Amino acid sequence: MDTQEPVFDYREHPDHPGWHTWNLRDPTRFNPVVMGDMLVRTEGEKCRLRMFPERKHTNLQEMIHGAVTLSLIDISLFAAMRTLTGGDAGPAVTLELSTQFIGAGKPDQPLDAVVDVLRETGRLLFLRGEVVQDDHLVAGFTALVRKASRK
Repeated sequence: MDTQEPVFDYREHPDHPGWHTWNLRDPTRFNPVVMGDMLVRTEGEKCRLRMFPERKHTNLQEMIHGAVTLSLIDISLFAAMRTLTGGDAGPAVTLELSTQFIGAGKPDQPLDAVVDVLRETGRLLFLRGEVVQDDHLVAGFTALVRKASRK
């Protein structure tokens, strides 16, 4: 089922079967300006968020810049919140993020963050995941997200 939410454009992607769009509806915000179009899908109890690196995402070593990897991780937390728990990802915030950089990301292939929810409470979401390119491990991470306040 596709939904047009006020903040996110989340719908089946016509060119990528099994994937959904994961883009902000406002094209002037960080995600679309810096990261570009992203795709999301669930894989069992995990969420996979995909970005398509460009030259602007590389460092002087011609590898994916660490800040881009961190941005992908942070965005993936909210994609996982939405797709795995049905939570309102727009007003949620990252409280804690611990990342271990393990390998360099290559700019010539998609970069994926694969996330699962460890535990959900009334106000918090505990998550962990990996950033990968095919079988190549780029980073591992754990995070804590605070859900939106009840109004």
